[in-house]
Parts: sequence; structure tokens; C-alpha cells
Amino acid sequence: MSQLYNGAQAAELATAWRRTVSATAAAVTRPAICNWRARGHLPVAGLDEHGRPLYALADLARAEHATRPRALRLVGIVTQ
Repeated sequence: MSQLYNGAQAAELATAWRRTVSATAAAVTRPAICNWRARGHLPVAGLDEHGRPLYALADLARAEHATRPRALRLVGIVTQ
């Protein structure tokens, strides 16, 4: 089975990807991860021992990529 990440870990990974694109890109927060899930960008891959959602790396990458243009526009970075 693939590694699964909790909300805080997911936010750290997505922030690293965004900053690879632009050093001034906004950080991805844990609430953003919840928003991605609520908006259908990020499926829950499992639950931890406390019943909190866990996310797969591939799903995180897809969600970050799908939401990146809007996030960068919000911080003043124009994307094509």
C-alpha cells in the first residue's frame, strides 16, 4: 500500500510543490486541504487511528495541480 498523509503532512507537501513553481507562492494550509476535499479535488484514501482523513500522494499532487492557477492569481502571480 502507498504512503498516506494526514492533513498537516498533506499541506506541507503541497506547499513544497507550490514553492517549486514560485518562491512567493502562498502556503497550502490544513484548512485548504479540507477545502480541496469538500470541493471534490481530493478524495480521502483512508482514516488514521483517530478517524481523521488520510490522503494519497498522487491525489495530493492532482489536487495541488488543479488548484494552483487560482492560488497563484490570489497572491498576485499571473499564470497562463
